[in-house]
Amino acid sequence: MVAADARSKRDGKFLEKLGIYNPNTNPATIELNVDNSVQWLVNGAQPSDTAKRILSYKGVLYKHHLLGGVRKGALTEEQAEAKFNAWVEEKAKSVAKKEAGLDKEKAEARAKALEAEKEVNEKRALAATEALNADAEAEITEEAIVVTEEAGVEAEVTEEAVVEKVADEAAPVAEEVVEGSAPVAEEEVAQEAAPAKAEDTATEGDAEEKPAASDKKE
Repeated sequence: MVAADARSKRDGKFLEKLGIYNPNTNPATIELNVDNSVQWLVNGAQPSDTAKRILSYKGVLYKHHLLGGVRKGALTEEQAEAKFNAWVEEKAKSVAKKEAGLDKEKAEARAKALEAEKEVNEKRALAATEALNADAEAEITEEAIVVTEEAGVEAEVTEEAVVEKVADEAAPVAEEVVEGSAPVAEEEVAQEAAPAKAEDTATEGDAEEKPAASDKKE
């Protein structure tokens, strides 16, 4: 904020620096020499639109108005100063209230941001845990499948071994039965054939003896 000749270029030479204005903060930062600004208005300075809003915000225009009343005799300087000080206090309270509201909004926004970040972290942690559990279950399932397959192979091997063992144990019994039955059959045939031979021998003997008897008769 400066007082400059209207014929000078913007950001050129100025007559007096009255204060600073920074709109990038919330609320905006304004530092202004009120008494010197009022004096320039009294001298006939014409503020720009932006400068006029800043002067009104800081009470420069209001004080200039009060001083006008003093010049006209409507107010004394003490009354004008008291009115201006009361306005300044009320303005300070309003600004403080606004700053408190802004601080509260910032705190609430920060709390919401932290809560949102916490929820995101919890979801990520839950997703990671579920993924780990899924991988563990998949590994357990694969191991169970492998164990089942191995058990099936072992069962097949065991069944084959039992079948082979039963076959090995049954084969000699069959051979013994076959080998043991052959002599019995031969003995039975021999016993059956023996009387027949005896009968044949007897018959032959009788045949030989009979002619001998006929010879004796002759």
